Amino acid sequence: MGTEKTWSGLSLTDIYRGKGPWSFSISSVEPSRYHYVLYELPANLQHPPKPHQSSQPFLWDNDHVRMPFSEENLYPLKENGTDVIKLRWTVIQEALSLPINSVNQFEAALNKYNMSLPKFQLLHYFFTEVLQEDESQHFFKTILPRIIKLALRLPELIPCGIPLLAQNRNRSLSLSQLQISCLLANAFLCTFPYKKSVASRYPGVNFISLYSSFERVARKQCICEKIKCILNYFDRITQQEPTGVVTFERKMIPWSNMPKWNTLEDKLGDTRVHISSTGTIEDASGFLQVDFANKNIGGGVLRYGCVQEEIRFIICPELIVSRLFIEQLNGVEAVKIIGVERYSSYTGYGDTFRFSGNFEDSTPHDLFGRRRTSICVIDATKFNKPRDQFQGAMILREVNKAYVGFSCREKENVAPIATGNWGCGAFNGSKQLKTLIQLIACTAAKRDLVYYSFDDEDITKDFYEIYLFLANNQVTIKQLWSILGQFTRSSLNEEKLYPFIKQAYFDSKKQPTISKYFTKEPNSKRGPLEPVPSSSTSKTAPLTVNRSPEHKPSTTNPKKTKLEEELVEELLSSLSEDIIPSSQPETPVMKKFTKLSKVKTKKSSETIVDMLPDTDISAIFDMLDGNANKSESTKEEEKMEIDDYEHGHKGAKNKITDYFNKINK
Repeated sequence: MGTEKTWSGLSLTDIYRGKGPWSFSISSVEPSRYHYVLYELPANLQHPPKPHQSSQPFLWDNDHVRMPFSEENLYPLKENGTDVIKLRWTVIQEALSLPINSVNQFEAALNKYNMSLPKFQLLHYFFTEVLQEDESQHFFKTILPRIIKLALRLPELIPCGIPLLAQNRNRSLSLSQLQISCLLANAFLCTFPYKKSVASRYPGVNFISLYSSFERVARKQCICEKIKCILNYFDRITQQEPTGVVTFERKMIPWSNMPKWNTLEDKLGDTRVHISSTGTIEDASGFLQVDFANKNIGGGVLRYGCVQEEIRFIICPELIVSRLFIEQLNGVEAVKIIGVERYSSYTGYGDTFRFSGNFEDSTPHDLFGRRRTSICVIDATKFNKPRDQFQGAMILREVNKAYVGFSCREKENVAPIATGNWGCGAFNGSKQLKTLIQLIACTAAKRDLVYYSFDDEDITKDFYEIYLFLANNQVTIKQLWSILGQFTRSSLNEEKLYPFIKQAYFDSKKQPTISKYFTKEPNSKRGPLEPVPSSSTSKTAPLTVNRSPEHKPSTTNPKKTKLEEELVEELLSSLSEDIIPSSQPETPVMKKFTKLSKVKTKKSSETIVDMLPDTDISAIFDMLDGNANKSESTKEEEKMEIDDYEHGHKGAKNKITDYFNKINK
């Protein structure tokens, strides 16, 4: 028997367009005012590139990482009973030069150049209860001395400091893998100075919190497994120096430059998809792989966290260094990281996470010396009340965030997005909504979508079905955006979102407009008041639509006198009722017209036809139909509507007003 198919949509071969995973376009490494390169070009992969030298070191200011070896990094201590101030780097060198053969001595060494450290309870547990005696001895006699030696090379390998990738700036930073390993060795030894004002905005890389994370008993084992991954990384890079480079890019798009989602005519079916219940994002070769991030990059990787982002950072430890210089993300920012190497294999997730051995990364390098692994860091919103995510502002925030992460300068041959249930775990996101949000962002960014549902066969099936519906009916971003707005105003549960979209789409197709009441089809036996009948081919059970009790569409051909009495009331009542309510609040134009619609009609000896103004009123109603059914409208568009109403149609407005005044007499 053949294995059961676990994916829908196009095959990965088709997603690769038959050219394989390494054929997509790549960004370059070019030093500029927007791209800081801390090594000498080019990187040839034969040996680690040389560090870049600069006349200005930038070791201790507000725009750069405060380096441990800076002359401004001072440390107070007592010597022979006297208070003295020494260079902290000197204290670090002295403390790490002493023999360290046990976890107690390791903790004592770090306390010599750090104030008020917590007890390293987890680290004590790791070396006394988890590792075998020979494994502990190998660490203290072999691995740790190599880590210390690498860490103390910091002034040599990064002599010019590291620029901060601060908020609201599009900036990139490229480092060699050897430079990154040196920074991580210092993080392992907790040498980076702590400053409270900086710590609130930058997550930090010192491993102190990891060593002391002992309060959550259920996570004790998985934290030990994370330390195993870290030690495996150091064991490898201290034996053989890595020769590649890594680029970290902070991306932001101002709100004013974001797409106007309610106007985009891009068809969602133009985005090609592959949806699978098996596989993982980190194995999606050649694609832009999404990191389900925390706004503080890396999340709880150096604490109790052990889900998607933390696992990715722990098996690719070079990602952890980003916590040193990437400021907390705001709502219109994302990070792209190119070139990291994977070092560890794993099994499980959360409490069941386990290190399962060394991993040899076979990903090829690009022309600039980077592994062809690209990661998109986007943080979802955490919803304490899941229903809140269907508010218009929340949907807008999430789709903007995804779009920033998915967009790129390259316009041709861009890599597909490899993603999954973004923000749908501890952040309580709706899988149905997040699939659509990411599909919208992919379509706008002109990228294909590869979706891993993490063994959720239901969402694999349901997402593909709604994708086919959107594609077959050529639904645009604009149309879907309008329907999402309607769902926002409904009281339906989130699992009804997909059926709601189908029903709302068909309802929008059969919605009559006012002009139909003024146009009688040739050879039609239907009365002027009867809407054109339509039928839906949808197999979806119709959603309940609340209708006003007084609205009863005519189903028979009334007598002429009855028509004259009820025409205006029937006509205007149809203005205020949409089968699919508008996703835009009532515009000033419609508010003014609604006031007119509340006039009560009286019987008159004159016929309605005789009283109709000379103006082509059906054209006016066509205009009003367009405004009433508009899915979205910006403030500027509303102002234009008011001006247009007041000036361009003043004569028509006066005639309509006179007309109703005449009826009331």
